[in-house]
Amino acid sequence: MASPLLSLFTGRSWSRSVETITPQRTFADVILPAETRRSLEDALAQVRNHSLIFTRWGLGERHSAGLGLAFNFVGPPGTGKTICAEAIANSLGMKLLVVNYAEVESMWAGETPKNIVTAFRTAAEQRALLFFDEADAIAGRRSIAAASLPYQREANITVNVLLRELEAFNGVVIFATNLAANFDPAFERRIRAHVRFDMPGLGEREQIWRVQIHPSKTPLAHDVDFRVLAEQFAVSGGDIKNAVLKAAAAAAADPRPERTRQIHQEHFERAMADVIAAKEIMQQSLFRDKDPFLQAMERMQKRMYAAAVIAATSLIVAAIALAIVLVR
Repeated sequence: MASPLLSLFTGRSWSRSVETITPQRTFADVILPAETRRSLEDALAQVRNHSLIFTRWGLGERHSAGLGLAFNFVGPPGTGKTICAEAIANSLGMKLLVVNYAEVESMWAGETPKNIVTAFRTAAEQRALLFFDEADAIAGRRSIAAASLPYQREANITVNVLLRELEAFNGVVIFATNLAANFDPAFERRIRAHVRFDMPGLGEREQIWRVQIHPSKTPLAHDVDFRVLAEQFAVSGGDIKNAVLKAAAAAAADPRPERTRQIHQEHFERAMADVIAAKEIMQQSLFRDKDPFLQAMERMQKRMYAAAVIAATSLIVAAIALAIVLVR
């Protein structure tokens, strides 16, 4: 359980850090390259055959630790990693426990490792598939050179706790990352399989455009050509989804009567141009050349500094109050 002081000073709570989802989406909802789909099917087969291998075949009696299944989904944003985690949970009849690392990470010493432990305990109690997004931020390489720094010690402890919990966990864990090279080597050895999510090709992009549209309710104009859109924009599935929603919003804002409103090709083209422009703006961030692990360390350092300021302020207030009492 998170510290009450954490909620007092940051407004955060454990319920915000972890979200339990009843899976709705299936593999039919995502368009993937053939190799990625084969890798996912292999991972799913490992889960389904787990009891056969470790119980009926007796390997669990020879290997008492590390019986859980950990998979790593690697690929650019918007390529289907989160949807596939939900689809796997759905196919296994399990809940999906999504860990928001930005919320799990705490400025209070010792709280982040405790939050990690709680995530694994909650997944075991709920029989849920545990999903860590932006996993490279939490499972980054441990540092020896900078271990004397408080925030680095905290990061090293967090990785140690994650490794320990992963070794003891008997369920299914999925890590998603854009930067697998940042993983600590000891963490990488505990991964059963890596699934690579590449950017969709031309044919896949065309299918992704089509599956975003309701086959009978969405009012498409006759000039819409998804093949042309797929050829024109080499983007991810997430980008296509955002563009479709933007195009629909633009078409719905047409002042003409509702029955005459339609989504035209130009709506999709303008919407995608907006999506691409927004990504370019985000990439102009001062932190674009820094990996998520370093950014997480910087956030932790700032939070620990804030905690020190709060503590120092409290001590000063207490000293003043004591002085007033003594003077009287």
